[in-house]
Amino acid sequence: MATAKRAMNLTEEPNIVTWPETHYVFIEKIGPFQDNAPQAWQNLHQVVPGILEHNKIIGYTSLFKVDTKTYRAGVSLAAEPKNLPANLKYEKFKGGKYSRFVLTGPYSNLPQACGRVFEIVAQKKIPKRDDYCVENYTNDPRTTPEEQLVTEILIPTA
Repeated sequence: MATAKRAMNLTEEPNIVTWPETHYVFIEKIGPFQDNAPQAWQNLHQVVPGILEHNKIIGYTSLFKVDTKTYRAGVSLAAEPKNLPANLKYEKFKGGKYSRFVLTGPYSNLPQACGRVFEIVAQKKIPKRDDYCVENYTNDPRTTPEEQLVTEILIPTA
């Protein structure tokens, strides 16, 4: 019996965008994303109340590099961080030019969506630069129905 594959709501034509310089606080894990990404987010969500005591969170974002298996679960802050909880790293992420794809739907579609994005980038011969890819979570999963979640997948573009 064949199972029907649910279609993803993913843009196939990228928009070129400029990601701004960002105050980024994160937990970094090295290794297989399928194991490390959920763990990194679980660890981060545990310390969000501590981050909020002295800082204003303006976004939730992951940065990742496929070749080095580096995954960062993090938050963007309105200003340089103050009094961060232990075990968090801070970096002023320089941002830059990106090819943006948009996934609408559950986060469980992200691995498949990212795979498709990398296929499109290769097929279209979009010039990449050596920097972190970005997943920008534009709405709040605590208050947004799963099928309405919007994630921007950004590929660093030369």
